[in-house]
Amino acid sequence: MKLAVVGGGSTYTPELIDGFARLRDTLPVGELVLIDPATDRLELIGGLARRIFARQGHPGRVTTTADLDAGVDGADAVLLQLRIGGQAARLQDETWPLECGCVGQETTGAGGLAKALRTVPVVLDIAERVRRANPDAWIIDFTNPVGIVTRALLRAGHKAVGLCNVAIGFQRKFAALLDLAPGDIHLDHVGLNHLTWELGVRRGGPDGEDLLPRLLAAHGEAIAGDLRLPRAVLDRLGVVPSYYLRYFYAHDEVVRELGTKPSRAAEVAAMERELLALYGDPALDEKPALLAKRGGAFYSEAAVDLAASLLADGGPAVQVVNTYNNGTLPFLPDDAVVEVQARVDASGPRPLAVPRLDPLHTGLISHVTAYEDLALDAALRGGRERVFKALLAHPLVGQFDLAEGLTDRLLAHNKEHLPWA
Repeated sequence: MKLAVVGGGSTYTPELIDGFARLRDTLPVGELVLIDPATDRLELIGGLARRIFARQGHPGRVTTTADLDAGVDGADAVLLQLRIGGQAARLQDETWPLECGCVGQETTGAGGLAKALRTVPVVLDIAERVRRANPDAWIIDFTNPVGIVTRALLRAGHKAVGLCNVAIGFQRKFAALLDLAPGDIHLDHVGLNHLTWELGVRRGGPDGEDLLPRLLAAHGEAIAGDLRLPRAVLDRLGVVPSYYLRYFYAHDEVVRELGTKPSRAAEVAAMERELLALYGDPALDEKPALLAKRGGAFYSEAAVDLAASLLADGGPAVQVVNTYNNGTLPFLPDDAVVEVQARVDASGPRPLAVPRLDPLHTGLISHVTAYEDLALDAALRGGRERVFKALLAHPLVGQFDLAEGLTDRLLAHNKEHLPWA
């Protein structure tokens, strides 16, 4: 089995490599190709990846290349983990929205739109080249904003599934709090990428006992602390929102905070410099502890499980993915991309039935889906007016003057990545 990772020069890649090495019985990879135009970084990370495989006794080989077409040739699955413009572009996404009093974040609000505009055309070009090389290959997208990018891929007819680590993070956290094995926890995880709620925490499977009331009663304070929301919010909602919901539920508070501390992009950039220095040590043959602060916890395990379900002959498995709605949330169009539990096998994901949602959830989901429609249109066709309309539709913007100011700033800061701007 051959897997390719586009964006293999990311400092996060050793986390992924560690997952492939530890879970080799789940996903028997014969060749893992790391693809990235940043050859200096790629060789550092490729060397560490080979040492990790050797330390853990993985028989597969790790290769590196800057040639996308050669790298994806013959691949059974291609994982996408791109950041167009790097941390410098992320720093801009997190900064200029604050000038308008709006949250600055790389996947949510105006910054998320900027990232979508930069990313969708590049991802679609990569996907077309993958299809030419191997039309049967699966594309697993971890590139943000995952919902919009996955929708672009599916609309273009690609065999694509979107993946996020929010659900597996909650699964592991809740399992530890309840003293259960992670595999014994099934989440009623519903919504859009980075806009989800855990409506239930079930023992054993979709029809199991709902442990969420017990979980909130015993550990609500700790969970709320992790989400940086008041405990009373969780008690009143009766569910656990994704930590991305804080940008909606406490927007003004978040904007004030962001204006008083270094951006996350600046923190990550400093961390990446330190990580690259560590990766260059020929004695290092495991992922360093610092990598845990980089983000993306448990992504490697989610990626291995998803690839195994799509490629290996292990039968269907249930996993949270991003895929076409197809009636799962009846208030959304079928071609919206939702993030829900799905049964996954070689034919792809099939969403499971979800609990009935409260209008508190359906209203926001519908609102953000409308924004994503307009965002994808802007990413595919360009144009200032399309960008403006997408921003005006976003629930974190929604005002004419704000949308105008944000549009001007978005285009000014992204000219090098948007040929039409």
